[in-house]
Amino acid sequence: MSIDISAIAGKAVLITGASRGIGAEAARAFAAAGAKVGVAARDAGALEALAQETGALALPCDVADHASVARAVARMEAAFGGLDVLINNAGVIDPIAPLTEADPEDWARLIAVNINGVFHGMRAALPGMMARGGGTIITVGSGAAYNPLEGWGAYCTSKAGALMLSRVADVESRHRGVRVMSLSPGTVATDMQRRIRDSRVNPVSQLDWSAHVPPDWPARALVWMCTADADDWVGREVSLREPLIRKRLGLSE
Repeated sequence: MSIDISAIAGKAVLITGASRGIGAEAARAFAAAGAKVGVAARDAGALEALAQETGALALPCDVADHASVARAVARMEAAFGGLDVLINNAGVIDPIAPLTEADPEDWARLIAVNINGVFHGMRAALPGMMARGGGTIITVGSGAAYNPLEGWGAYCTSKAGALMLSRVADVESRHRGVRVMSLSPGTVATDMQRRIRDSRVNPVSQLDWSAHVPPDWPARALVWMCTADADDWVGREVSLREPLIRKRLGLSE
């Protein structure tokens, strides 16, 4: 099925966690669609390289710090006259450990990135979107939001929390023209997946590498979710595990 993404051209799109993996591929996909892209992450060097490749605006940012996120959103609004799309992609997996052994500081850092980071993005972006009468916010979620897994107490908890944040944001802002959704990409062949593989802690870590989808698949899904063709999923989570979604996006099994 051919999906019309022409409406993406000219849109201002901010992607967090854009220095690698899904975030970097999303930056390439949105730039290829003609969007005005901002890439945010802590790794300034990686951001600059991606900016040179794609023409994106590099925005060094720590999503765990609300002021840092607010500055990134403000720079997007100043550069492009507003922010049309926010992709809450930044996330971490550590600590991978049983609850009885998880380091409290590592746990707090994961929550600061995976939950607080999503809130910080919404808190910074929603007022402008609501005032302008439209926008899209997509959070990259995980099947871990639904399935308890050994050693992933922090990650599962954070993804469940992020999903609920998306649902609340939808309830609070849909009537103001803002589209809020979540994307569950399945297992993706990224550096995070290598960290999971090396942990050998639960069944996900033991999957064959060939079972993981390439990062351009969720990137393509994120672009599609910003089009009217995805309006039926507003307020919901899109799962790349679903054969019908893969077929709609023209992705191979």
